[in-house]
Formats: sequence, C-alpha cells, structure tokens
Amino acid sequence: MMNTMTYETTVAIAVPLEAEFVERIRAVDPSVTVLYDPELLPPERFPADHSGDPDFRRTPEQEERYWDMLNKAQVLYGFPNESPAGLARIAGSNPRLEWIHAMAAGAGGAVKASGLDAAALQKFQVTTSAGVHALPLAEFAALGILNGFKRSAELAQDQAARIWPELRTPTRLVSGSRLVITGLGEIGLETARIARALGMRVSGTKRSVEAIEGIDEVADNDGLAGLLAAADAVVNTLPGTRYTEKLFNREVFAAMKPGTVFVNVGRGTVVDEEALLEALENGQVAYACLDVFAVEPLPQDSPLWNHPKVMVSPHTSALSAAENRLISERFCSNLRTFLDGGELPHLVDTVHFY
Repeated sequence: MMNTMTYETTVAIAVPLEAEFVERIRAVDPSVTVLYDPELLPPERFPADHSGDPDFRRTPEQEERYWDMLNKAQVLYGFPNESPAGLARIAGSNPRLEWIHAMAAGAGGAVKASGLDAAALQKFQVTTSAGVHALPLAEFAALGILNGFKRSAELAQDQAARIWPELRTPTRLVSGSRLVITGLGEIGLETARIARALGMRVSGTKRSVEAIEGIDEVADNDGLAGLLAAADAVVNTLPGTRYTEKLFNREVFAAMKPGTVFVNVGRGTVVDEEALLEALENGQVAYACLDVFAVEPLPQDSPLWNHPKVMVSPHTSALSAAENRLISERFCSNLRTFLDGGELPHLVDTVHFY
C-alpha cells in the first residue's frame, strides 16, 4: 500500500519536535504539507522527550484541534499522544492514514499493546526508528563491558569507604577476550564494531544464520549455549517478543563460564531476573550492566537496585542530545522513499511485533 501520488501528501507532527526539524521535513518535497502546532504538543522535559510533560493538559478545544489535525494526514510523525491508545484511536478515526513513523526502535510492543487486529494493521504501515539508537546503545554496551573488566563497581565501593587495599587486585584485559552478542541487527553490529576496535573477538546470534564479516561465528538461539561456553562477555540487544521471553534463563546462565560480564540493552523481558540474580550469586556472572528490566520503572523492592555487582540504568542508554535530529533525518529519508513509491525500511513485524 505505497503512495504513488506525489502531488499532495499531508504529514502531521503528533509528538513534540523542534521547529527546525519540522522545517527539514517540509523541505523534503514541495508536494508535502506539514501540519504542526506546538501549542497542542506537551513540552519536552529533556532532549527527545517524545511523551512530553505528563502534567500537560489540552483544553477541550485544543483536544478537538489535535485530533482534527491528525485525521487530515496520510502520514504521522509519532504515535498520537505517544501511546498505544492513541494509535488505536487514530486507526479507527482516520481512513486516509497510510503510514506512521514511530519514535522508538522497539515500537512493536506499542503496536501490540494497541489491541489492533490484523485487519486494522493491514490498512497502514508503521516504521520504527531502529538503527538511530545503535551508536549510543553500542557505546553503553562498551561501557558495561569495560566496567566489568576493570572492576569499576568495586573501585567505587572502595572509594566511598576510603579503602586503599594493601593487596592490589588485577583487572582483566578486554583485548583478546571473547564477546557474544544476542541479536546481530543494527545495534548488535555497531556493538561488534566497537568491540572489535577494543581487540575483542565477536560471535553472536541471528534468526537467519548467515556469515557476517568480522563475526567469528553466527548461530540461532538454539546454538546460543554453545557460543556462551567460550564467552567472556555477553551483550543482549534482542527485542521483547514471545520468542525471546526469558531467553536468558537458568540453563543459559549456567552455560556461561564463571566470571562472565553481562550487559542488556535490548528488552528486560528477555532476561529471567531471578535466574540472573542466582548467576550473580554463584559467580557465573561477575557483573551485570542493565538498561532495561522486565517491569519498568524497576520496582523499589527489586534486589537489583543495591546489588554490588549490578549497574542499574533507567532505560536511558539510547538517549542522546542528537536523537531528535537523527530520527527526523531518518523520517525525511523514509518520506522521500514513500513519495517515490518505494518500500519503507524498518517496518514493524505485525506477527512477532518488533
């Protein structure tokens, strides 16, 4: 269902976005009309705050104008109100809708949460911002690996207690070590690039097993345990689907060699957190750097908060000051493809929802 009529396309900006990036979207083609009213959008509290200030409220008149604006468009920049409920509402109220570009890389979860059935999801396409976050996530993964190898958590504890140990403890060399990346997509491959620059040897998993330049060995999830036996560090980038739910369970952690460093920048549901805690206690995992969790925000009573071998990041590792620029650039590229009748990249899989 690609647009081949380039004489008129209306794009509505459904989420907070700086005016300079709106102008870049307008500049893609003279045939594009961009509907943008910052008065109807919640103010950002931080860069790329696509949900905006939760205390923001539209008046009834503003609410009517917001939805009227969105219902005029064939293309939306962002989910309405950046929510599954907003997606469900626009799907039912805008029969001319052809394409929505989501801000998240893992927008499949929101599409699934909207409750739209297969017939409704056939009426328009949803693209994600997958890849836009690859570099900051890969850099964060490298941070996690280095933290684990260089004992940063122990150093921070000693510093806080003003301890200068009489017996010095060696750190581990990253160079020459082995890394396994679960999910060799754009984030995984960017992580592999940085890891190789640090001198690591990299293997990983992919749904369709194929040789990848610079990757020593590629397996599917069934072959994961075999890869882990030789790994010094593991980085998960996998999305949350029914096929990845608690992939990292007791058996998988047991397949790791003692002292493995574990980093999760994918989705929290991929990890059985009880099994991870056990692996931390028995030494299979020496250190865990976690940006995502099974339940978010992480519950106050979670033992991960104050575990001495765990770094907790509040699902912010993808965030950078450049994010809105990068997403808008991706959207502009996709919009050009859309206008030319091409095939849009990074479509949400409405079967597996990623």
